[in-house]
Amino acid sequence: MWMQKQQNELMVVTKAKDLCSYVMTVTQKSPKHFRYTFVSRLQNIALDVIENLYRANDSYITKDDLSTWEKRLAFQHKALTDLKMLGYFSLLSLEQCCILAKQYEQISRQVSDCQNMLGAWINSDRKRLQP
Repeated sequence: MWMQKQQNELMVVTKAKDLCSYVMTVTQKSPKHFRYTFVSRLQNIALDVIENLYRANDSYITKDDLSTWEKRLAFQHKALTDLKMLGYFSLLSLEQCCILAKQYEQISRQVSDCQNMLGAWINSDRKRLQP
């Protein structure tokens, strides 16, 4: 495989990258008249999820610096919202025949996996920082 995954990468980031890669592949085969509506939205939101996860992960938090934790939490919540939007736009794409039912199911499954992992990450941070 030409793209090697980093060993230290958070699993949620790896899953989000897989989701993004799948969205990019699927949308390349979508009808051209959806290129500037569904295709661009799905692709951009998938990229935004990864961006927010990286920003959250790069916010190193300690018990002494709660402002950094708030920044991390904001990025995590933005990623969660983007995942919800990605789920909704993929449903809408299915309804408009931009993607196939099996593609929608796969996107939904991957979105759900990412949401669960991201929720676990948020809970882990919360437990770690509680007095």
